[in-house]
Amino acid sequence: MGNDIFAQATYLVLLGLLLSAGMWTRSRKNLSQTAQHGAIWVLIFIAAIGAFGVWGDIERHLGSQSTQGNRITVPISRDGHYHLRLEVNDVAVDFVIDTGATDIVLNKQDAKRIGVDVSTLSFYGRAATANGIVETSSITLDTIQIGDVVDHDVQAVVSGGELFGSLLGMGYLQRWGRIEIANEVLSLTR
Repeated sequence: MGNDIFAQATYLVLLGLLLSAGMWTRSRKNLSQTAQHGAIWVLIFIAAIGAFGVWGDIERHLGSQSTQGNRITVPISRDGHYHLRLEVNDVAVDFVIDTGATDIVLNKQDAKRIGVDVSTLSFYGRAATANGIVETSSITLDTIQIGDVVDHDVQAVVSGGELFGSLLGMGYLQRWGRIEIANEVLSLTR
């Protein structure tokens, strides 16, 4: 857990304890009603924490990409990135569009999900990243599909390092005839 999240959680717990103590001292005469109200507030508190924890995932998919024939539009996410879901070997994989990446870069978890036996890969390739040099292994993806557009035998790499998610680099983006970013929406057209 990051320091910011830990500090926020600590603040919320202390606030909850303070509110509970206030309720307790105010209504000591009717303890069963106080216990009911306390249980309701605990459930509301837990629901709020759960919603906060998954909000990024919810947001990413609620206002996500739309397809119209050979045109894909992707709104910018709250984190300032463009997220795109593709079917890779018939498995849904979420990507961050990264125009600074040369290739499609899969993290090990996504590679396993699409059927790659990561334990047999040889990580002889090298990639320069913002965090330094990372070992990579080249693979060929059977299919990549987004909307009605399907590509076969697409080259990609699996990162040997820790990668927060998979990246959709220029190797794939160049397959599209037009790439445009306007009004915080990325459009890919073939």
